[in-house]
Amino acid sequence: MGQVKTARIRELNDAYRKHPWKWNDARGLGRTVVTAGVSAGTLKFLRKVLHAVAKFDKFTDDNDPDGEHDFGNFEIDGQKIYFKFEYYDRDCVYGSEDPSDPAKTTRVLTVMLASEY
Repeated sequence: MGQVKTARIRELNDAYRKHPWKWNDARGLGRTVVTAGVSAGTLKFLRKVLHAVAKFDKFTDDNDPDGEHDFGNFEIDGQKIYFKFEYYDRDCVYGSEDPSDPAKTTRVLTVMLASEY
């Protein structure tokens, strides 16, 4: 993938992570999935986790080798948390043919306990 497309994917992923409510609307540009392990926690825990996802900025060559800001991990209340973006077509049936194009892509952000991976 070219540098321009990678930069655009990174920009879109960062925008979604920081402001998912702007994307999770009738336009259907993105969805956030929280696994059973994360949702089993308290509401306070869930808020802390989602806040940490939004604020995450510790991307490195180890956790972000493609430069897309599509994966991260951190710890909240002694629990290791992962988040990961996947890119689907607008109907969420197949993979997106171009994740740098929001008109062709639905971003799905999954937030999970590391133990659920």
